[in-house]
Amino acid sequence: MNRTTPRRPVRIGNASGFYGDRLAAFRAMVEGGPVDVVTGDYLAELTMLILWKAKQKDPETGYAKTFVTQFEQVARTCADRGIKIVVNAGGLAPAGLAARVRSIVQAEGLDLAVAHVEGDDIVDRLSQLQAAGHPLRHLDKDISLEQAGAQPISANVYLGGWGIAAALARGADIVITPRVTDAALVLGVGAWWHDWKRTDFDALAGAVAAGHIIECGPQATGGNYSQIHEIADRRYPGSPIAELAHDGSFVITKHDGTGGTVSPGTITAQLLYEVDSPVYLNPDVVAHFDTLQLTQDGTDRVRVSGATGSPPPSTLKVAMNFIGGYRNTMTLVLTGLDIEEKARWATEQLFEILGGREAFDDIDVQLLRYDRAEPARLSEATAHLRVTVKDRDRSKVDRAFSNAVLELAVGGYAGFHTTTPPSSASEFGVYWPTVVPAAGIEQIVVHADGYRETIEHAPQTDDRYSGVIRGVEYNSGTADFGPTTRRPLGSVVAARSGDKGGKANVGIWTDTAERWNWLRSHLTTERLTELVSDAAGFEVRRYEFPNLRALNFVIVGFLGDGVASCTRTDPQAKGLGEFLRATYTDIPDKLMGDPDGLR
Repeated sequence: MNRTTPRRPVRIGNASGFYGDRLAAFRAMVEGGPVDVVTGDYLAELTMLILWKAKQKDPETGYAKTFVTQFEQVARTCADRGIKIVVNAGGLAPAGLAARVRSIVQAEGLDLAVAHVEGDDIVDRLSQLQAAGHPLRHLDKDISLEQAGAQPISANVYLGGWGIAAALARGADIVITPRVTDAALVLGVGAWWHDWKRTDFDALAGAVAAGHIIECGPQATGGNYSQIHEIADRRYPGSPIAELAHDGSFVITKHDGTGGTVSPGTITAQLLYEVDSPVYLNPDVVAHFDTLQLTQDGTDRVRVSGATGSPPPSTLKVAMNFIGGYRNTMTLVLTGLDIEEKARWATEQLFEILGGREAFDDIDVQLLRYDRAEPARLSEATAHLRVTVKDRDRSKVDRAFSNAVLELAVGGYAGFHTTTPPSSASEFGVYWPTVVPAAGIEQIVVHADGYRETIEHAPQTDDRYSGVIRGVEYNSGTADFGPTTRRPLGSVVAARSGDKGGKANVGIWTDTAERWNWLRSHLTTERLTELVSDAAGFEVRRYEFPNLRALNFVIVGFLGDGVASCTRTDPQAKGLGEFLRATYTDIPDKLMGDPDGLR
């Protein structure tokens, strides 16, 4: 390739944000307008556990079966139009899914080459890695795997995108991957299309940013967006498309005639989603999100430029899961007066029946207040007492527990009833992130003709960012923004929140320099824990993204051991950002130029 005449931007549409996402999105992406490549992200952290359980029932599965249905719907159109497909739907069985896709191709009489990637699954190599002097330690806790006393059922390395690039370069029309990073799908396509080198770090960083923005589908086009007044077209949002240029800059857009919107706000929201510091690590590059610049580039078009990249670390992240035991939850309804006293009495009675709190490995009791003073209807007079028990012995938390709750029906507090009948225990998993040296991992591409190609690791590495990046506190000094009035924080900020294992993150941003100066001085770590009292007692890390006029807070351990074991009513912290926007604080009057809030 003559690098003085770069190829046009590659048009990459993402049609899946998770396993179970909208089935029709793939066909809509393929048939809705011009695209060169369609990607699909199916592997949230919880998904590997779900696929493992599916594989126990049927050893021939272990992949995202919904992709099979989607592929059947679009295979002929993709063949006719030359659209390539790159998905991580392979999960725990990329070879199995590749074989299933080939059978569809053959049955349809199509000429499509199918390749897949291997090498992420190291569950059978953990002892070998540890024996070689690579202790496996939890990324967020000072504990080793041996100390945890756990036997992982799955252990998958987050691979990069160069296996995808190699498969496409050798003629693959469909690339099936296992556990790669979400952004690797786009990076691999960009590296192939533009003939990037392993050290083109700025361009690679741009591809990572593009991949991170489109990985969750319509979250980049108005879905899950706090600024609801910006969404004039309330139809289901169109899936996002990244037009990725040779230098790593890109435009995010969507097909014409689809719902939702693409604005700097929707893109900012997704850039802040499930991140830590502005230093965003990937296996192929470290992308520095604090160098990105967003500009409106027409209707439903946002240009992102200025990405800076640096060499990746010498380690790769590993997502491990193990079975934590069994759990059961019952919710008791409390009505009317003396709510707290009724809750205490019910809790004492219940655990007296069950033999004491010490009878279980873990318990969690939450009093959820929905009641209000002077209720006008029954719903305004009720609260919920949510009791969860966990134990490695299923019999302790099965019907023995839920039936015990019903023993309070005629011997407990007035108005007793529950939200559900007695329930059975369910198995829960524990998410356990760690890192391993990249040198100990072998990424292999199995091409359509059966040839197995080993992908080399990054030729340059830099471990400066491989540890915890220290948060930033702002020293406001004596900043005075004039008279204030107590208002919802959301009057002047937008937010997006989510989970990363046991950590919750909430990104907050605003729209003007004046509001940004106030926000960064006002919303300190201390004030955040005042507004979000549930965060008290947890480590809170605060990061600034001045280029986005944004803050990101990471609450370490807020979600326990991840969504599969978390006992919070919002185990993925999806509503945390909206709760923060609803909290009241002292907001300068001069910032309230728009009575409808942030624009």
